[in-house]
Amino acid sequence: MPGSRGRIGGLILHHTADWKFPAGTFVVNAVGCLVAGILMALTVKQNLFSPGTRLLLFTGILGGFTTFSAFGLETIYLLQRHEIFWAGLYVLLTVSVGIVALWLGMSTVR
Repeated sequence: MPGSRGRIGGLILHHTADWKFPAGTFVVNAVGCLVAGILMALTVKQNLFSPGTRLLLFTGILGGFTTFSAFGLETIYLLQRHEIFWAGLYVLLTVSVGIVALWLGMSTVR
């Protein structure tokens, strides 16, 4: 299963490499937010994880999975290339979809 997800991710990134919109980082951040929302709701509702495990999950694993630094860097690159529309759209969608994904993740557990 992990191999097939890696292949699918590789295909998506390969086919979107020429796009102006940084779709790969956008999708990773949205999925990371969804997973964080699910884990947070499970933690609160069922006291599922110890404080140490929460720290590992939220800052270690999810922190390594999501790519905020890449988000910032790609935004700067778009601005340096005078792609103001794409930079603005990327920032707006990344933040709003991230928040909605967190909410959806938390809502699925309730």
